Amino acid sequence: MKSYRKELWFEIPTRRAFVNITDTLQKCVDESGIKEGLLLCNAMHITASVFVNDDEPGLHKDFEIWLEKLAPEKPYSQYHHNVGEDNADAHLKRTIMGREVVVAITNGKLDLGPWEQIFYGEFDGKRKKRVLVKIIGE
Repeated sequence: MKSYRKELWFEIPTRRAFVNITDTLQKCVDESGIKEGLLLCNAMHITASVFVNDDEPGLHKDFEIWLEKLAPEKPYSQYHHNVGEDNADAHLKRTIMGREVVVAITNGKLDLGPWEQIFYGEFDGKRKKRVLVKIIGE
């Protein structure tokens, strides 16, 4: 069995954003040489997410509105966590959107459904954060 590891780094200039990383992850699969196996991709920061969904701008706007209703950024004073910080909402949003994805690799390709894409979700941007890519298989 082979193993491959890579860190992807993101520095999103805004507080929140969704970035399609599907092509980047397929390049990792290509680099790994693994034809059959599993790809794990996880955000290594507690205010960021990796998730699978459709790459449709209206849906992303709906996510933004929905998440803001569930965990509004302001007022910062509404959160117990925000003592010297202002990112409690980002922790909650990450919990809702998820930490990681695991995707099958078949014939050297990410085995995704017809509309599925993989996204990095940023909820407390404006600084460098990393995402782990781990691939195992043959």
